Amino acid sequence: MIATGVLLQGADAIAQTAKAPPTPQEWNQTVTKEPGVAGGREFDAKQIDLIQKVTNYFNQMGDMKGLFVQTSADGKKLRGKIFVKRPAFRFEYNLPSRQIIISDGQQIAIQDHDLKTDDRQPLDKTAFRIVLRKDVDLQRDARILDVGEVDNKIFVSLQDKDPNTPGRLKLFLSKRPTVELKEWISTDSQNLDTHVELSEFTKAEELDPKLFVPPLVFLDKLGR
Repeated sequence: MIATGVLLQGADAIAQTAKAPPTPQEWNQTVTKEPGVAGGREFDAKQIDLIQKVTNYFNQMGDMKGLFVQTSADGKKLRGKIFVKRPAFRFEYNLPSRQIIISDGQQIAIQDHDLKTDDRQPLDKTAFRIVLRKDVDLQRDARILDVGEVDNKIFVSLQDKDPNTPGRLKLFLSKRPTVELKEWISTDSQNLDTHVELSEFTKAEELDPKLFVPPLVFLDKLGR
């Protein structure tokens, strides 16, 4: 988890897909083994396996960096750089935007250097806490709405089990050659979608923890 931001409710996450999400028909899975339960809902064995693959991916994720394209519900596109050091993250938007979103793993700060604003919200108030926490367990922490495979991708649609954490999150991960996060759609409490697509999202050498500390005062320039 960017209207002003990437991961927030209202300023929530990340915009509508360039191509339509999978249809319910594409999501249907053939039950071949004994069913299991994830987030209070029954899924077949294949779906449970996919949920576990996604869980493993996030638990094995180290420091990451890459590029993103964000498409908001009104079709506006913004680009920038992403840095992740779970549970912290940082989104830097390319000029002419002067937005930056930083989370230290506890709070998310959405700062706009043009508007001179600094809005903050607890990370726990967003569905992204489920995949950013140190010990990711989707079956334990998420209400999983759907899971399956389409176009060589795994998709998982989920909500936080906590009713006080609004919004939905749909993750898309490649299956080959390895499981990798490629994009996600965040839906806010107004049912508006923000879609983020990642590129060159790769492991980084240990990122400087200072990257993920929101400044206490508003700076004229973004510094690293």
